[in-house]
Amino acid sequence: MNLKEVLLQPSERIDDLLTHELGIIQSEEVFSFSMDAVLLARFASIPRRGRILDMCTGNGVVPILLSTRTGAPIEGIEIQPRLADMARRSVEMNDLQDQITIHEGDLRELYKEKGYGAYDLITVNPPYMPMNGSDLKLNEHQAIARHEIHCTLEEVIESCARLLRQGGKMSMVHKPLRLAEIISLMSKYRIEPKVIRFVHPRVNMEANMVLIEGIRDGKPEVRLKPPLIVYDEQGNYGLDFMEIYYGTHKDETKE
Repeated sequence: MNLKEVLLQPSERIDDLLTHELGIIQSEEVFSFSMDAVLLARFASIPRRGRILDMCTGNGVVPILLSTRTGAPIEGIEIQPRLADMARRSVEMNDLQDQITIHEGDLRELYKEKGYGAYDLITVNPPYMPMNGSDLKLNEHQAIARHEIHCTLEEVIESCARLLRQGGKMSMVHKPLRLAEIISLMSKYRIEPKVIRFVHPRVNMEANMVLIEGIRDGKPEVRLKPPLIVYDEQGNYGLDFMEIYYGTHKDETKE
Protein backbone atom coordinates (compact mmCIF):
# COMPACT_ATOMS: atom_id res chain seq x y z
CA MET A 1 0.00 0.00 0.00
CA ASN A 2 1.15 3.51 -0.82
CA LEU A 3 -0.72 5.50 1.84
CA LYS A 4 -0.24 9.00 3.21
CA GLU A 5 0.91 9.23 6.81
CA VAL A 6 -1.84 10.13 9.29
CA LEU A 7 -1.94 10.32 13.06
CA LEU A 8 -3.11 7.08 14.70
CA GLN A 9 -4.52 6.80 18.20
CA PRO A 10 -2.83 4.26 20.55
CA SER A 11 -5.40 1.49 19.93
CA GLU A 12 -5.63 1.98 16.17
CA ARG A 13 -4.14 0.01 13.30
CA ILE A 14 -4.16 0.18 9.51
CA ASP A 15 -5.74 -2.77 7.68
CA ASP A 16 -5.33 -3.56 3.99
CA LEU A 17 -8.61 -3.48 2.04
CA LEU A 18 -7.01 -5.87 -0.48
CA THR A 19 -8.09 -3.81 -3.48
CA HIS A 20 -6.68 -0.78 -5.30
CA GLU A 21 -3.93 -0.45 -2.65
CA LEU A 22 -6.44 1.01 -0.19
CA GLY A 23 -6.20 0.92 3.58
CA ILE A 24 -8.58 1.55 6.49
CA ILE A 25 -8.02 2.70 10.08
CA GLN A 26 -9.52 0.29 12.61
CA SER A 27 -9.49 -0.29 16.36
CA GLU A 28 -10.50 -3.16 18.61
CA GLU A 29 -12.23 -0.61 20.82
CA VAL A 30 -14.88 0.21 18.21
CA PHE A 31 -16.97 -1.82 15.79
CA SER A 32 -14.85 -2.84 12.80
CA PHE A 33 -16.30 -3.30 9.33
CA SER A 34 -17.13 -6.80 8.17
CA MET A 35 -18.11 -8.72 5.05
CA ASP A 36 -21.54 -7.10 4.81
CA ALA A 37 -20.10 -3.61 4.25
CA VAL A 38 -17.84 -4.82 1.44
CA LEU A 39 -20.66 -6.71 -0.28
CA LEU A 40 -22.88 -3.62 -0.04
CA ALA A 41 -20.22 -1.49 -1.74
CA ARG A 42 -20.00 -4.04 -4.58
CA PHE A 43 -23.78 -4.57 -4.86
CA ALA A 44 -24.94 -0.97 -5.14
CA SER A 45 -25.81 0.35 -8.61
CA ILE A 46 -23.52 3.33 -9.11
CA PRO A 47 -24.88 6.36 -11.01
CA ARG A 48 -22.72 7.76 -13.79
CA ARG A 49 -23.22 11.23 -12.35
CA GLY A 50 -24.77 12.79 -9.30
CA ARG A 51 -24.25 12.55 -5.56
CA ILE A 52 -23.80 9.50 -3.36
CA LEU A 53 -24.42 9.23 0.39
CA ASP A 54 -23.43 6.42 2.73
CA MET A 55 -25.45 6.36 5.95
CA CYS A 56 -24.12 4.79 9.16
CA THR A 57 -20.72 5.08 7.52
CA GLY A 58 -18.68 3.96 10.53
CA ASN A 59 -14.98 4.21 9.74
CA GLY A 60 -15.72 5.08 6.11
CA VAL A 61 -15.11 1.72 4.47
CA VAL A 62 -18.13 1.86 2.11
CA PRO A 63 -17.34 5.33 0.66
CA ILE A 64 -13.70 4.34 0.22
CA LEU A 65 -14.65 1.17 -1.64
CA LEU A 66 -17.27 3.02 -3.71
CA SER A 67 -14.52 5.38 -4.88
CA THR A 68 -13.02 2.48 -6.85
CA ARG A 69 -16.19 2.32 -8.95
CA THR A 70 -16.99 5.97 -9.67
CA GLY A 71 -15.54 9.44 -9.80
CA ALA A 72 -18.79 10.96 -8.47
CA PRO A 73 -18.74 12.88 -5.17
CA ILE A 74 -19.40 10.64 -2.17
CA GLU A 75 -20.47 11.64 1.33
CA GLY A 76 -20.73 9.62 4.52
CA ILE A 77 -22.62 10.41 7.71
CA GLU A 78 -21.77 8.94 11.11
CA ILE A 79 -23.25 9.87 14.48
CA GLN A 80 -20.32 8.67 16.61
CA PRO A 81 -17.57 11.33 16.80
CA ARG A 82 -14.76 8.81 17.20
CA LEU A 83 -15.79 6.80 14.15
CA ALA A 84 -16.38 9.92 12.06
CA ASP A 85 -12.85 11.05 12.93
CA MET A 86 -11.44 7.64 11.96
CA ALA A 87 -13.34 7.84 8.67
CA ARG A 88 -11.96 11.30 7.87
CA ARG A 89 -8.40 10.17 8.58
CA SER A 90 -8.90 7.03 6.46
CA VAL A 91 -10.11 9.22 3.58
CA GLU A 92 -7.07 11.46 3.97
CA MET A 93 -4.73 8.47 4.25
CA ASN A 94 -6.01 7.18 0.89
CA ASP A 95 -5.78 10.70 -0.63
CA LEU A 96 -9.51 10.71 -1.40
CA GLN A 97 -10.48 13.95 0.34
CA ASP A 98 -11.28 15.61 -3.01
CA GLN A 99 -13.96 12.97 -3.65
CA ILE A 100 -15.18 11.86 -0.21
CA THR A 101 -16.62 14.06 2.55
CA ILE A 102 -17.47 12.67 5.99
CA HIS A 103 -20.16 14.34 8.10
CA GLU A 104 -20.55 13.84 11.83
CA GLY A 105 -24.23 13.99 12.63
CA ASP A 106 -27.66 12.39 12.82
CA LEU A 107 -28.89 10.90 9.55
CA ARG A 108 -32.46 11.72 10.60
CA GLU A 109 -31.65 15.43 10.53
CA LEU A 110 -29.50 15.57 7.38
CA TYR A 111 -32.38 16.56 5.08
CA LYS A 112 -32.67 19.85 6.99
CA GLU A 113 -29.16 20.76 5.81
CA LYS A 114 -29.05 19.09 2.39
CA GLY A 115 -32.69 19.44 1.38
CA TYR A 116 -35.11 16.91 -0.08
CA GLY A 117 -33.97 14.86 -3.08
CA ALA A 118 -30.31 15.76 -2.73
CA TYR A 119 -28.82 12.35 -3.63
CA ASP A 120 -28.86 9.93 -6.54
CA LEU A 121 -27.75 6.92 -4.50
CA ILE A 122 -27.83 6.14 -0.78
CA THR A 123 -26.08 3.10 0.64
CA VAL A 124 -26.68 1.98 4.21
CA ASN A 125 -25.47 -0.79 6.48
CA PRO A 126 -27.66 0.01 9.50
CA PRO A 127 -27.79 -1.49 12.98
CA TYR A 128 -29.48 -4.87 12.62
CA MET A 129 -30.97 -5.41 16.08
CA PRO A 130 -34.02 -3.58 17.45
CA MET A 131 -34.04 -2.29 21.01
CA ASN A 132 -36.17 -5.01 22.56
CA GLY A 133 -34.25 -5.99 25.67
CA SER A 134 -31.40 -7.69 23.82
CA ASP A 135 -28.11 -8.12 25.60
CA LEU A 136 -26.20 -4.83 25.42
CA LYS A 137 -23.08 -5.92 27.27
CA LEU A 138 -20.95 -4.30 24.58
CA ASN A 139 -18.99 -1.10 24.78
CA GLU A 140 -20.82 2.02 23.67
CA HIS A 141 -19.39 2.06 20.13
CA GLN A 142 -20.25 -1.59 19.43
CA ALA A 143 -23.72 -1.29 20.95
CA ILE A 144 -24.59 1.71 18.76
CA ALA A 145 -23.32 -0.07 15.64
CA ARG A 146 -25.35 -3.25 16.28
CA HIS A 147 -28.52 -2.01 17.98
CA GLU A 148 -31.11 0.59 16.96
CA ILE A 149 -30.07 3.05 19.65
CA HIS A 150 -29.85 6.23 17.55
CA CYS A 151 -32.05 5.20 14.62
CA THR A 152 -34.65 2.55 13.89
CA LEU A 153 -35.04 0.71 10.61
CA GLU A 154 -38.07 2.85 9.81
CA GLU A 155 -36.17 6.06 10.53
CA VAL A 156 -33.36 4.96 8.20
CA ILE A 157 -35.75 4.22 5.34
CA GLU A 158 -37.77 7.39 5.94
CA SER A 159 -34.53 9.41 5.85
CA CYS A 160 -33.54 7.75 2.58
CA ALA A 161 -36.91 8.67 1.10
CA ARG A 162 -36.43 12.31 2.08
CA LEU A 163 -32.91 12.52 0.71
CA LEU A 164 -33.33 10.60 -2.56
CA ARG A 165 -34.38 12.33 -5.76
CA GLN A 166 -37.19 10.78 -7.77
CA GLY A 167 -35.67 7.78 -9.51
CA GLY A 168 -32.75 7.70 -7.07
CA LYS A 169 -31.66 4.40 -5.59
CA MET A 170 -31.25 3.04 -2.08
CA SER A 171 -29.02 0.01 -1.44
CA MET A 172 -29.08 -1.75 1.92
CA VAL A 173 -27.57 -4.82 3.55
CA HIS A 174 -29.47 -6.39 6.44
CA LYS A 175 -30.56 -9.64 8.04
CA PRO A 176 -33.06 -11.83 6.13
CA LEU A 177 -35.27 -12.25 9.19
CA ARG A 178 -36.27 -8.58 8.80
CA LEU A 179 -36.84 -8.69 5.05
CA ALA A 180 -40.64 -8.54 5.27
CA GLU A 181 -40.36 -5.46 7.50
CA ILE A 182 -37.82 -3.86 5.14
CA ILE A 183 -40.02 -4.35 2.07
CA SER A 184 -43.09 -3.07 3.91
CA LEU A 185 -41.29 0.07 5.09
CA MET A 186 -39.71 0.74 1.70
CA SER A 187 -43.16 0.59 0.09
CA LYS A 188 -44.59 2.83 2.82
CA TYR A 189 -42.03 5.52 2.00
CA ARG A 190 -42.33 5.09 -1.79
CA ILE A 191 -39.03 3.30 -2.34
CA GLU A 192 -39.97 0.42 -4.59
CA PRO A 193 -37.89 -2.75 -4.01
CA LYS A 194 -36.27 -3.69 -7.32
CA VAL A 195 -33.36 -6.10 -6.71
CA ILE A 196 -32.81 -8.64 -3.91
CA ARG A 197 -29.85 -10.97 -3.41
CA PHE A 198 -29.40 -13.43 -0.56
CA VAL A 199 -25.97 -14.31 0.82
CA HIS A 200 -25.49 -17.85 2.16
CA PRO A 201 -22.49 -19.09 4.19
CA ARG A 202 -22.67 -22.44 2.34
CA VAL A 203 -24.88 -23.88 -0.37
CA ASN A 204 -26.87 -26.02 2.11
CA MET A 205 -27.34 -23.28 4.73
CA GLU A 206 -30.00 -20.60 4.96
CA ALA A 207 -29.10 -17.03 4.10
CA ASN A 208 -27.53 -14.87 6.81
CA MET A 209 -27.48 -11.62 4.82
CA VAL A 210 -29.72 -9.95 2.27
CA LEU A 211 -28.83 -7.17 -0.16
CA ILE A 212 -31.76 -5.10 -1.36
CA GLU A 213 -32.02 -2.16 -3.74
CA GLY A 214 -35.00 0.09 -4.31
CA ILE A 215 -35.91 3.08 -6.49
CA ARG A 216 -37.64 6.21 -5.22
CA ASP A 217 -41.10 6.32 -6.83
CA GLY A 218 -40.24 3.30 -8.98
CA LYS A 219 -42.78 0.98 -10.59
CA PRO A 220 -43.60 -2.32 -8.84
CA GLU A 221 -41.20 -4.97 -10.10
CA VAL A 222 -38.61 -6.97 -8.22
CA ARG A 223 -35.84 -9.28 -9.42
CA LEU A 224 -34.17 -11.97 -7.34
CA LYS A 225 -30.52 -12.31 -8.28
CA PRO A 226 -28.80 -15.71 -7.93
CA PRO A 227 -27.77 -16.46 -4.34
CA LEU A 228 -24.21 -15.60 -3.38
CA ILE A 229 -22.47 -18.52 -1.67
CA VAL A 230 -19.51 -17.58 0.52
CA TYR A 231 -17.79 -20.97 1.01
CA ASP A 232 -17.54 -23.91 -1.38
CA GLU A 233 -17.68 -27.59 -0.40
CA GLN A 234 -13.97 -27.55 0.50
CA GLY A 235 -14.42 -24.62 2.87
CA ASN A 236 -12.70 -22.14 0.56
CA TYR A 237 -14.19 -18.89 -0.68
CA GLY A 238 -16.31 -19.51 -3.77
CA LEU A 239 -15.18 -18.02 -7.09
CA ASP A 240 -18.16 -15.66 -7.42
CA PHE A 241 -17.68 -14.47 -3.87
CA MET A 242 -13.94 -13.91 -4.41
CA GLU A 243 -14.57 -11.88 -7.55
CA ILE A 244 -17.10 -9.65 -5.80
CA TYR A 245 -15.43 -9.35 -2.40
CA TYR A 246 -11.95 -8.55 -3.70
CA GLY A 247 -13.13 -6.12 -6.32
CA THR A 248 -12.50 -8.01 -9.55
CA HIS A 249 -16.17 -8.51 -10.42
CA LYS A 250 -17.01 -7.67 -14.02
CA ASP A 251 -19.41 -4.82 -13.15
CA GLU A 252 -16.92 -2.97 -10.98
CA THR A 253 -16.00 -0.04 -13.21
CA LYS A 254 -14.52 3.36 -12.54
CA GLU A 255 -16.63 6.01 -14.23
